[in-house]
Amino acid sequence: MKLSLKWILLASGVVALGAGGFHTWQSRVQQKQLIASQRQSQESRPTVQLLPKDVVTLQSLTLSQGLPISGQTKAVSSAFVKVRVAGELQDLQVREGDFVQAGQIIARVDSTEYAARLRQAQQQAQAAKAQVEIAQRSFDNNRALVDQGFISKTGLDASASSLAAAQASYLAAQSGVEVLQKAVDDAVLRAPIAGQIAQRLVQNGERVAIDGRVVEIVDLRRLELEATVGVAEAMLVRVGQLAQLNFEGAAQPVMARVARINPNAVPGNRTVTVYLAVTGNAALRQGLYAQGLLATGSTTGLALPLNAIRTDKPAPYVQALVDNRVRHVPVNLGARGELDQQTMVTVSGLEAGAVVLVGAVGPMVAGTVVTLVNGAK
Repeated sequence: MKLSLKWILLASGVVALGAGGFHTWQSRVQQKQLIASQRQSQESRPTVQLLPKDVVTLQSLTLSQGLPISGQTKAVSSAFVKVRVAGELQDLQVREGDFVQAGQIIARVDSTEYAARLRQAQQQAQAAKAQVEIAQRSFDNNRALVDQGFISKTGLDASASSLAAAQASYLAAQSGVEVLQKAVDDAVLRAPIAGQIAQRLVQNGERVAIDGRVVEIVDLRRLELEATVGVAEAMLVRVGQLAQLNFEGAAQPVMARVARINPNAVPGNRTVTVYLAVTGNAALRQGLYAQGLLATGSTTGLALPLNAIRTDKPAPYVQALVDNRVRHVPVNLGARGELDQQTMVTVSGLEAGAVVLVGAVGPMVAGTVVTLVNGAK
């Protein structure tokens, strides 16, 4: 009886061992089948062909750092030609876009009335001058008579008072002539600066009031961009710093230099106005909108275009090419900067020389086989 139990236990052990071995063998077979299936699946995927522009090589670059700015251009020198005397506008020949020189006659105001008043004042001045001459002769005669004792000194004093009154009247008349002469001169409107006509605000034949605007003149030889930056960012701005501006429609960026910084902050939005002198482009106009980057420093490191960094996972990563297959490699992001009008970012977690897909390629499954065409490596 004891012997039978021993054989039974031994047989049970052999059966259990065999079952465990079979289970292990079965697991290994399943793993091999899974690996083979994955390989077959990967090998069955179509090969993706990319162009050289679809990849970028990780390398050490020097990036310019700065503040994004935007604003409108404004002529440093501009002026409105205003009417100084009221009247009917005449001889306005210039129009928008015409060039004018400083001192050039722009228009005239009908000066018929002012010219008549000037002639009247001149005649009154001549009459006052004649009275002065008469009073002077009377004074001289009375002084001679006083010296001879024919009249008293009181008569001489009266003659002196008459002479002083006549002289004062003559000076007042002369002042009236000068005032009316200025009115006649002011009837001729001249350009205060050289430049181009930007606005024509009235037409010939219209009656204009004093200080009424006739035309606006702008000098496009010197333009400034008025940009606003935050108070904290303004601490980084210095006179002489350079900026690269992009104008709508311009094929090439335009360089500008910080010329002035407003000492006051705008109370409402706590911003500071920065004035940048724009140079090197004769096609620019007043009122154009531009945006760009004001350089405040630089940084050097392994950098990639910002659009090559993918963020559709919890941590940022890049799609790197390893042995002609796509690999999702996590990276740590560093400082941002600009290079050739492209936003770049320094990264760590990749070796220099790594080939990375740019953002325009879009997401790709890890393990996808990639072939670079057109001789790219």
